[in-house]
Amino acid sequence: MSFFKNIKTENIELKLPFLKDDGFEIFMKREDLIHPIISGNKFRKLKYNIEKFKKNKNSTLITFGGAYSNHLLAVSYIAKIENINTIAFVRGDELGVLPFNSTLQRCFDNGMEFKFISREKYRFRNDSNFLKNLSSNYNNAFIIPEGGTNDLGILGCEEILTLRDKNFFDVICVPVGSGGTFSGLINSSLKKQKILGFSALKNSNIINVINKFVNKNNWKLIDEDLFGGYAKSNQNLIQFINKFYNDSKIKLDPIYNSKMIFKILEIIKQNKWNYGKKILIVNTGGLQSVESFNKTLKNKKCATINYSL
Repeated sequence: MSFFKNIKTENIELKLPFLKDDGFEIFMKREDLIHPIISGNKFRKLKYNIEKFKKNKNSTLITFGGAYSNHLLAVSYIAKIENINTIAFVRGDELGVLPFNSTLQRCFDNGMEFKFISREKYRFRNDSNFLKNLSSNYNNAFIIPEGGTNDLGILGCEEILTLRDKNFFDVICVPVGSGGTFSGLINSSLKKQKILGFSALKNSNIINVINKFVNKNNWKLIDEDLFGGYAKSNQNLIQFINKFYNDSKIKLDPIYNSKMIFKILEIIKQNKWNYGKKILIVNTGGLQSVESFNKTLKNKKCATINYSL
């Protein structure tokens, strides 16, 4: 597993003028810089899953995701490197009509096979009977759940925080999709720390997933309908992404990290932040979605995210 060795990340301080005199120390953990394609939490989640796949000598890797899934792209990339046969069950049967968006096209180019299913059927992706049928239909398959959120994925995410992170920061912030990274951070944190998760999903039941993997109560899920839900945006968000990049030279994705940071700063500006002033924001990557977002924005004759990838 040499590909997953020697992970190096850094914490950089965010210099935000309006916070200068308020005693806040805000840092960003640049998990997004781990790898240009398998970035951030996806790298962490796949580490032990791929190790188990190879140890088991499985013949096929099956997983799940949506139209802009960072997870699917990461799986397809490592599968291409390792010559692994992969099948992805993709949410939305209407997506099976070419042309694919840029994320799915890259997955396809990496050799990933797609099975497009309706959103109604996709809700059963974690159902035991659904998974039993999959196992019987695909002999010797290794199944990784959506987002890589299983015990092995969470084990990898428990390695995100360093000893210094645990001793220095009052609060750790992370965007939440399938709940695995959030769970890993909770498990590895100190009880004196507060772990805040910012859900990218509308009306999610992700708390039920998180409770399966954690046994601490030092966390809170901010599960609001930010900008209309998953993969939704408006011009306020696009303007924020562009300004943040101009101020910091850090590129944010429009699905997860930008919404989290927007909300953090909004709460602080409103003087409603009660979680401690030494803050670590975990940047989980996912810039591959920008290209498709910009195409959609251009078609609507709206302002776009103004950096090149």
